[in-house]
Amino acid sequence: MWPDQDETRELLRDARGGDQEAVNRLLDRHRDSLHRMIQSRLNRGMARRVDASDVVQDALLTASRRLAEYLKKPTLPFHAWLRHLARDRLADEYRRQLADKRDVAREQSVGAGQRSSIDPVVNVPDMNLTPAAMLLRKEIAERFHAAIAQLPDDAKEIILMRHAEQLTNSQVAELLGLTEAAAGMRYLRALRQLRPLLGDSPSAFLE
Repeated sequence: MWPDQDETRELLRDARGGDQEAVNRLLDRHRDSLHRMIQSRLNRGMARRVDASDVVQDALLTASRRLAEYLKKPTLPFHAWLRHLARDRLADEYRRQLADKRDVAREQSVGAGQRSSIDPVVNVPDMNLTPAAMLLRKEIAERFHAAIAQLPDDAKEIILMRHAEQLTNSQVAELLGLTEAAAGMRYLRALRQLRPLLGDSPSAFLE
C-alpha cells in the first residue's frame, strides 16, 4: 500500500522549497512499498544473488539525484515515478546477471518453495500451525508460486499489484492508465486465469 498521499503532497511542496529533511522523509516513507514491488518480481535465481533492499536503495539514490528535475515538471504522480525508477534498476540487475552469463531468464519467475511477499499464507503465524498444517501451507504456497509463473504478463502484473503490493483497484487503475472499471475487469480476468492453475487450492487465499 502507498503512504498517505496528502502527506506526500506536503512533503513535495517542502522539498520544492529546498527542505532537505522533507526530501529524506519523502523518499524513506516509500521504501517499504517499493520493497514489496521489487521482492515480488525477483525470480528464484535472482533472489539468491540480489537483495531487494539493495535494488530499492539504488532506486532511492537515483530518485534523490533526479528529484529537482522531477519537481520542475512532474509528469507522473510521485509514487508512479518512483516505481518506474525502481523497475529500471531491477531491469539493470537482470541485464547485469545475464551479462555474467548466468541463465536467469530460464529460472521460474516466482520460484516454488521461495518465501516472498506474494505468499498467500504469509500472514499465518507459524506458532499457531500444527505440523500437518505447516506442510499444507508449504504445498499451497508452492502451487501458488508455480501458478503465478504460468500467467501471461498482464495477468501476472495485476495479480502481483493487488496481492503482493496490496494496491487498491483505484491505485492499480492509475498506474496502468485504465478506468477503475477496466482495471477491475482485468483483475477478474486474471483471477479466472489463475484459479484453474491452482487446482484444488483453497480459493479463500484469492479473496
